[in-house]
Amino acid sequence: MRRLFERIRQKYCDRKLLLEIFIFLNLVRLGLRCLPFPTLQKLLEKASRFSPKTSERLSVGKIVWAVETSSRYMPGGIKCLARALTTQTLMKQHSHVGELRIGVAKGETGELEAHAWVEHRGRIVIGYLNDLARYIPMSSFQGSRS
Repeated sequence: MRRLFERIRQKYCDRKLLLEIFIFLNLVRLGLRCLPFPTLQKLLEKASRFSPKTSERLSVGKIVWAVETSSRYMPGGIKCLARALTTQTLMKQHSHVGELRIGVAKGETGELEAHAWVEHRGRIVIGYLNDLARYIPMSSFQGSRS
């Protein structure tokens, strides 16, 4: 019986987390459309300093799972930059270091393409692509230094 209650509680916590991430992803997406990038970065840096409401520290894997899962239900889809910024902010909230990377590449027809991902301990945690090597990383985007 105790296991059953634990599973119910866990499912409730997961649903609550997914809803919170869904809302946050929408806010980041709105910020990308309406704000200059440096302003959005400053706001996300401030948001990353807020302690989570629960005492539970989420693992990097759980954060990535929540962002990826919530992204699937986003009307109109969600771009890699919004997912990467959300992941990086949540990682900071839960005391993990995540480095936002943005790379650029030339497309097959010569157009400029960009892609964003987050690295943690030298490993890509969100935003991996099979052809990621063709993207030339721009300078690091660690957030504002106040």
